[in-house]
Amino acid sequence: MASGTKGRTTLEVGADGVAIITIINPPVNSLSFDGAKGKFSGGFDITLFGGIQGGQLAEPKPGYIAVEILTNTVEGARKPSVAAIDGLALGGGLEVAMACHARISTPSAQLGLPELQLGIIPGFGVELNSILLASIFNAIFYPLNGEEGTQRLPRLVGLAKSLEMMLTSKPVKGEEAHSLGLVDAVVAPNQLVSTARQWALDILEHRRPWVATLYKTDKIEPLGEAREIFKFARAQARKQAPNLTHPIVCIDVVEAGVVSGPRAGLQKEAEDFQKLLRSETCKSLLHIFFAQRGTSKVPGVTDLGLAPRRVKKVAILGGGLMGSGIATALILSNYPVILKEVNEKFLEAGIGRVRANLQSRVKKGKMTQEKFEKTISLLTGVLDYESFKDVDMVIEAIIENVSLKQQIFADLEKYCPPHCILASNTSTIDLNLIGERTYSKDRIVGAHFFSPAHVMPLLEIVRTNQTSPQVIVDLLDIGKKIKKTPIVVGNCTGFAVNRMFFPYTQAAFLLVERGTDLYLIDRAITKFGMPMGPFRLADLVGFGVAIATGMQFIENFPERTYKSMIIPIMQEDKRAGETTRKGFYLYDERRKASPDPEVKKFIEKARSMSGVAIDPKVLSFFLTGYSKLCCTGVFPLTVLGAGIKFNTKPQIIEIRNSRFAKLSEKDIVEMIFFPVVNEACRVFAEGIAVKAADLDIASVMGMGFPPYRGGIMFWADSLGSKYIYSRLEEWSSLYGEFFKPCAFLAERAGKGATLSAPVEEAKSKL
Repeated sequence: MASGTKGRTTLEVGADGVAIITIINPPVNSLSFDGAKGKFSGGFDITLFGGIQGGQLAEPKPGYIAVEILTNTVEGARKPSVAAIDGLALGGGLEVAMACHARISTPSAQLGLPELQLGIIPGFGVELNSILLASIFNAIFYPLNGEEGTQRLPRLVGLAKSLEMMLTSKPVKGEEAHSLGLVDAVVAPNQLVSTARQWALDILEHRRPWVATLYKTDKIEPLGEAREIFKFARAQARKQAPNLTHPIVCIDVVEAGVVSGPRAGLQKEAEDFQKLLRSETCKSLLHIFFAQRGTSKVPGVTDLGLAPRRVKKVAILGGGLMGSGIATALILSNYPVILKEVNEKFLEAGIGRVRANLQSRVKKGKMTQEKFEKTISLLTGVLDYESFKDVDMVIEAIIENVSLKQQIFADLEKYCPPHCILASNTSTIDLNLIGERTYSKDRIVGAHFFSPAHVMPLLEIVRTNQTSPQVIVDLLDIGKKIKKTPIVVGNCTGFAVNRMFFPYTQAAFLLVERGTDLYLIDRAITKFGMPMGPFRLADLVGFGVAIATGMQFIENFPERTYKSMIIPIMQEDKRAGETTRKGFYLYDERRKASPDPEVKKFIEKARSMSGVAIDPKVLSFFLTGYSKLCCTGVFPLTVLGAGIKFNTKPQIIEIRNSRFAKLSEKDIVEMIFFPVVNEACRVFAEGIAVKAADLDIASVMGMGFPPYRGGIMFWADSLGSKYIYSRLEEWSSLYGEFFKPCAFLAERAGKGATLSAPVEEAKSKL
């Protein structure tokens, strides 16, 4: 039996009378009772979501799949069904398995409901694909995903665990699934089908229970206890994801099934799913999902038919935070690594950092002690280039010093074999400058990791005009193997991520020097969805790094950088950020940040040095500890952070909620991020990035831009190029060139075009 287009379903009846249904719909068998090539089902084919969102695909009535097919036909059948699960059983795959009367899995099988990652909930009743399932009882189904996980999962594993699985989107493996009650048995892969066949016969002959999971109640807590679980789950969801509604909807749907019964829960599930599918959050997260999978497709590189070469050994120069993090990422993926330092002290420190990174995994239960010993044995420390003669790739991760990097690359060319990839982890320096003294410029490439390198998911692969496509293909393969999302970008100061985001902190300094409270800025930015605001980020990165990278942009883009003396002035007070426990914030022994009232004096000094006056349009500050103030013409410096004269007669002023502000949080967000959008437009127009979607991934994975907003360019398009252009024009007239819209943005705004549309006739640096 074959669907006419995508995927096919087979049904084979054995001599014992048991039918084996297999779905063949690679690569993940989007939606099986038994999946081909060791995969059960990775869930629904979400490429079809766009058709529904755009109106190209019609929707059947709500609940069609969940009620009429899975519940009435599969679960209510006169013949038992058993799911044989190997590989993935995610989303719709798990939904189908839970509708069966029993589930058998292998130990390595992964079972979960990851739908919340896409802005939806587990469960919808829409017909999305051609024939993908055939039942044991000779009925043919037409769903891509007949989900009803919000109702079945709690009845199999209990409310608390089911909510955890759905809200975190984390799958469980076969053994844990068995202990939870999600599967009935765990067997070796070669015994899976035979065990499932016998299980079906045992159910039919009443040797095993015939279980309709939708009506199980033994795992559901009493109503009073259940309400407390729901209350706690809602509080956690609001705390962890305050800008998102779909986690709360998920909890509501589960509760509806507990309170009003599973059929009512199924109906609410289907109705709420369809609303969420059209939400901006879902559209944004779907965009990120596909954009992430598109980064490995690079025109002129990945379409040349080149196969990645095998990289057997990697050398890293520098054992600091970045070098040790990169080494950790590589040995975790079984790459032998040589770590070179300049002396024994630095080498011991570098190896110690790698050990600490791995030991952290052991403490968290993510690695056994045996695995730790095996992994750390892949690391070798050296003080010279003698062992570089057979390495396949070198990654330089030393301090941002141009002349030192130039000397190192000249040395590497002498000691490394001719095929060896010569990579730099520089975050801002032009690669042509780094490789100026070398002859093998086709081997030079940027491998820019983000700190901490063994944790952050992005790998920025930077190529010059001379970098070989083979080197790019090799690095894309390495990135995939060490579980990074690679983006290939062109060569310029700051490349894609750091160049896009250099205005992020500079815009914050501009606002602060004109009177905006820095803690209000950080609060507004974190409320928008960033992991931290620009000042907390400056503390984390460290003032030394901030100045070094900032100077690169001042030198290369002097006309559009905002030069502030705040950080140099704070350095004079022996502040360097989090490492010294003093920066824009104060830090306790647990590195918990708290505002520092002394910072206002540094801001005031920087303001006077730059000749900037407080602007009433952006003025905002907090008044703490005062409910009433006597205004006699000048507020005290200790209250406002600056002496600000008011032409008023003495009077008593009531201060409500202890805040006086002119800038709204919306204004702060736009004044911080619109310059970032402006620079992203330049990066796109210059061909540093081939696709706007690559910049979205760069912003999300490199800087923590909230994925539920779709990335920097996707978010900008949701606001409109005309609006962004008009705001930047307004601020440019008030505050200068820093805000001036670039030609690309002006052109797109003039045409009313999106910023993400492909650049026509752009001279790509790739």
